[in-house]
Amino acid sequence: MTTREETRTPAALPPRAQLAVRWLGVAAITASLFVFLTTELMPIGLLTPLGESLDVSVGTAGLMVTAQGVAAGLGVPFIVAWTRRVDRRRLLTALLAVLTLGNLITSVAPNYPLILVTRMGIGFASGVFWAIGVSMAMRIVPEKHANRAAAVVMSGISIATVVGIPLGTLLESAGSWRTTFLIWAGLSALVLLAVAVTVPPMPSANAVPVREVFGLPVTNVPLRVVLVMVVFFVLGHFGAYTFVRPYLEEKASASAGFVTVVLIVFGIGGAIGNFVGGRAVARSPRGSFAAGGLLLIAALVLLLTTGANDVGVIAAMVLWGIAFGVVQLSQITMTLAAAPETFEAAMSLNTMAYNTCIALGALVGGLLADHTGVTSALWFGIVLVGLAVLLRSAAGRRSLS
Repeated sequence: MTTREETRTPAALPPRAQLAVRWLGVAAITASLFVFLTTELMPIGLLTPLGESLDVSVGTAGLMVTAQGVAAGLGVPFIVAWTRRVDRRRLLTALLAVLTLGNLITSVAPNYPLILVTRMGIGFASGVFWAIGVSMAMRIVPEKHANRAAAVVMSGISIATVVGIPLGTLLESAGSWRTTFLIWAGLSALVLLAVAVTVPPMPSANAVPVREVFGLPVTNVPLRVVLVMVVFFVLGHFGAYTFVRPYLEEKASASAGFVTVVLIVFGIGGAIGNFVGGRAVARSPRGSFAAGGLLLIAALVLLLTTGANDVGVIAAMVLWGIAFGVVQLSQITMTLAAAPETFEAAMSLNTMAYNTCIALGALVGGLLADHTGVTSALWFGIVLVGLAVLLRSAAGRRSLS
C-alpha cells in the first residue's frame, strides 16, 4: 500500500502510543464490518417472524437479503471509482450514516416494499465498505503489520456471526424484530463516531476510473479465475445458509432458542476457521480454498443426514463455520495476490461478485424453498460449492498466489 505518510499520527506521541492509536483505527474499521455484516445478514435469523409480521412468505422475506446484495454488488465498482478522490475516512463515515438511517427506517417501516427499498440503500453503502475497508486498515498501520491488520478486520466476520446475528435473534425473541433493527441503528451511530475519532485522514491510494476497473478481469487472468470461484462459492453458501432457520424448524422442530445456539456455534466455527486459516492461507491460499470448500460440502451432507439429532446439527454447523472462515481469508488473499497494485479496484469487483451472488443465492434458495422445500436449498449449496472446488482444481497448475 502507498501514501502511508498521509495517515500518520501526531509526531508528539511516543512511538508506542502512535502505534496504539493506529490500532484503535483498525478496531473502528473492524467494528464497521461488524455492523455492516450483521445488518446484511440479520434477516437470516429473523425470516420466520419477519414473514409473519409483514404477511409475506419465508421466500419473499428472504428478498431482504437479495435486495441488499443486488445493490451492494452492482453499485460498488461505480461508487468506488466515482469517489476515488474522496478521503476514505470521510467516505466511511458517510457510509455509516447511511447504515444508521437505514436501520432506523427498517425498525419503523409500515410495509415490506419500504423495507426492500431501504435495504437497497444500505446495500450501496455496504458494498463500498467491503471494497475500501480492508485496504484502509492495511494503510493505517506500519507496512510490516499490514497483513495482521487485514486479518483483524476480517475477524469482524466471525464476531458478527458469533455475537451479532444470534444476538439479533435473541432480541427478537425477547421483544420484536423491529427492536433489533432499532438497537442496530444506535450501534451503527456509535461506530460512526468511533471512526470519526480514531481513523486518520486517508486520501484514496489506488482507486481507478470505472473503465479501468471493469478492464481488470480482461487483462488479469488470475483475478478473473478468483472472481469466478467466488461466484460459485457464494451462490452455494448463501443459497443454503439463508434458509438454515426454516430448514431446522421443519426438519428438526427447532425452537428459536436452538436456532440461536446453532448460529452461535456457526460463528464459533468461523472464528476457528479464521484463526486456523490465517496460518494455512499464508502457506497456500489455493489449497486452503479447496480444503475449505470440501469441508463445507461435508458439513452440508452431515446436516442433511442428521435429521432431528441436535448434536449432529451442532457438529455440522461448527464444520460449516470453520470452512466458511477458511474460504473467506483464502479468497481475499488470492484477490490481493492477483492485483496488488490495484487492490481497491479488484476488491470492488470481488465485492460486486460476492454481494450479487448473495442476492442470487438467496433468491434461488427462496424459490427452491417455496416450490420444492427447504432441503433443496442445501443441495443447491452442495452443487455450487462443488463447482467452486472443481474450478480451483482445474486451475491447479496456474499461479493464483
